[in-house]
Amino acid sequence: MKPNQITIALDGPSGAGKSTVAGLLAKKLGILHLDTGAMYRAVGLKALRTGLTTDDEEAVRRMLETTKLEVILSEDRQRVLLDGEDVSTAIRTPEASLAASDFSKLPVVRHKLVELQRQMADRQSLILDGRDIGTYVLPQATCKIFLTAEPAERARRRLLDLQASGDHSATLEQVLQDIEYRDRQDAGRALAPLRQAEDAILVDSTDCSVEEVVDRITSYIKGIRHES
Repeated sequence: MKPNQITIALDGPSGAGKSTVAGLLAKKLGILHLDTGAMYRAVGLKALRTGLTTDDEEAVRRMLETTKLEVILSEDRQRVLLDGEDVSTAIRTPEASLAASDFSKLPVVRHKLVELQRQMADRQSLILDGRDIGTYVLPQATCKIFLTAEPAERARRRLLDLQASGDHSATLEQVLQDIEYRDRQDAGRALAPLRQAEDAILVDSTDCSVEEVVDRITSYIKGIRHES
């Protein structure tokens, strides 16, 4: 890592607004943003397409060996290529989200993707959002934030996102059930469970606008950089 390079870990549960906040923060700070959850969604999508289950970890390992996963970062967007196919939209379905949570519990999946994430963070200043960035992927990150919100508010936001993408099939109750299931999965997994790092600041966005959250975190990050 270069002397002036920084890494920002932004963790939190599903639907907390991590990707939106991280993207705006990256623009403000002039660095790139990596949505690590998209990588797990891509693996989940591949598993769904091939009919794999979490019961056969050896088959999942073989799938990963023959899978080409590329993440292309730019100032405006992140593209995810799965075996050459742009799946940036396809991975945003509820099915891909639940598959991501299921398959992320497997050590073979997590080790593979964490290795890729660390390689990307080592090459450039980066803000990474996920569920275990500050605790497992980059425990020595320059600064760490844990972003959360009440489950009902997270479900409301996720439903709006789905509707904005053209998916009007889900109900608020269904989305809330999915989020609560994902919370249990993420917090209960044996390897790198979702939890707040001891040195992370807690930001509850339940009653805050995106702009308010971004401004608060930006001030904190600038303070950290000034001290260093």
